[in-house]
Amino acid sequence: MSVDSLLHPTAPLAGPLTHVHHADSVPGWWRSAVIYQIYPRSFRDLNGDGIGDLAGITSELGHLAELGVDAVWLSPFYRSPQRDAGYDVSDYCDVDPLFGTLADFDAMMIRTQELGLRVIVDLVPNHCSDQHAAFQAALAAAPNSAERSMFIFRDGRGESGDLPPNNWESHFGGPAWTRTTDADGQPGQWYLHLFDSSQPDFDWDNPAVHAEFERVLRFWLDRGIAGFRVDVAHALVKAPGLPDWHGLANGNSSEGYPGEEAPMFGQPALHDIYRSWRLILAEYGPDRILCAEANVDPLPRLAHWVRPDEMHQAFNFPYLHAGLDLGPLRSVITESLESLDAVGAPSTWVLSNHDVVRHATRFGYDGHGPRDGDGIGTEDPQPDEELGRTRAAAATMFMLGLPGGAYLYQGEELGLPDGIDIPSALRQDPTFARTDGERLGRDGCRVPLPWRADQEHYGFGDGATPWLPQPESFARLSRDLQASSGTSHLALYRSMLALRRELDLGRGSLQWAEAWCTGSSLAYLNGNVLVVMNLNHEPLELPSGAILLRSSLDVQGNQRLLSPGQTAWLQIAAKPAE
Repeated sequence: MSVDSLLHPTAPLAGPLTHVHHADSVPGWWRSAVIYQIYPRSFRDLNGDGIGDLAGITSELGHLAELGVDAVWLSPFYRSPQRDAGYDVSDYCDVDPLFGTLADFDAMMIRTQELGLRVIVDLVPNHCSDQHAAFQAALAAAPNSAERSMFIFRDGRGESGDLPPNNWESHFGGPAWTRTTDADGQPGQWYLHLFDSSQPDFDWDNPAVHAEFERVLRFWLDRGIAGFRVDVAHALVKAPGLPDWHGLANGNSSEGYPGEEAPMFGQPALHDIYRSWRLILAEYGPDRILCAEANVDPLPRLAHWVRPDEMHQAFNFPYLHAGLDLGPLRSVITESLESLDAVGAPSTWVLSNHDVVRHATRFGYDGHGPRDGDGIGTEDPQPDEELGRTRAAAATMFMLGLPGGAYLYQGEELGLPDGIDIPSALRQDPTFARTDGERLGRDGCRVPLPWRADQEHYGFGDGATPWLPQPESFARLSRDLQASSGTSHLALYRSMLALRRELDLGRGSLQWAEAWCTGSSLAYLNGNVLVVMNLNHEPLELPSGAILLRSSLDVQGNQRLLSPGQTAWLQIAAKPAE
């Protein structure tokens, strides 16, 4: 529905307002953009080998333009042994044959330009694959050599050096150190890997590492990309001396161990790296961006990554983790906007990505759902899929009304659930193997997409069986079926994104509408648009004189009650004073 075609409401909004954020007039497309994450292995398989590819992405980009996003972010497609689904890179300046060729990448870029889409690529600067030429040279070289200085090699502790250099743990479980074997067969030095043992960490104290990644940045910028999402951007530099750490392995705060003291994360020298990268991007024009995957707390500390001369965006993990807990959700939104406003940066909002259970599944629980990164198996309590999908629609509508940028994860526009029935033999997340199956890992959110209900593998590919099994529910959630329905999850996303752009909500303001901020509902004003989410078990009365632009139940026009589990966008009489 066009906003211009609506009858103007006759009454202003009643009730107190709490101002948080002014409208944004600073130049920069990313400040209000909706960016769509593509996980290449699972997007579309055009060559029939069971794994998605760049040609498959190119073939379906038109659907993303129709959806109404501004840009796409590609998870890694570089040469890799695929021990961690491409986040173990063996060559940063080439495409893995699994996904195609550099010519395929260039063809994809041409298609995105035709469609008016920008492309952001993943950069993995903390670690590489143990098959990377530089690490193979380091293994063959002697201690203290130039080759070894590219990585973090150390002698072990104990009389024979048989204890790791410190007590750090891997994010994927087990120790963060692996011992090498010398050419004579004797035990050698240890190398650091904050993730899998096949992912050695670079030593960013070495200028040669800086030079190598500056080369990588220019290689992809020269091919026309709009910027980089920087993987574990908070981890590159480690504290001098690599001291022991008794806090959480992921560096988040715990009792007695504030995250800012974690020696493997958030070190001050990081910011000089990103300042130098920002200067490189500026050589290519003012519209190239850096987005930090910086999992740090609290939010004012996250703002350090997006100061005016550093990165342009940072992922807002506190928002993702707040879920539907309305008290923490309000606090996170307020603190995000205030903290980032203080440095002149936009906030970002996200509900799903390739590392967490999809929010259509997470929200299908009343009470405790899965832990972060653990996934769900057939022996776990099962979610209510319809409840989860309904709540996911409401949560997404609430998110897309917020000022700032937003990230969507492929398939969420279809309301896809996590894959749950994945046999152990097919699980590929290294977390599963490193914890002997105690943690299922992230495979469930990475299941290949359903494109066409009546085709083999739901249209993902017409050849080999997909690399992860697709749930039976994907048949009725396929894109072609939803595209032909005006009341589908996909139709809701298209409508929300069109209204968001038309109303310029990404550039808007935010005031809490206190009359609708209760223990079971939450509401804010963005300009003259009131966004209300009702998580009560009873209908919620909406303000009189307002026009309902859209609800997550596909209702428009004059309506006085908002059903339980729904979100609505309403136009009020006039923009209130901020």
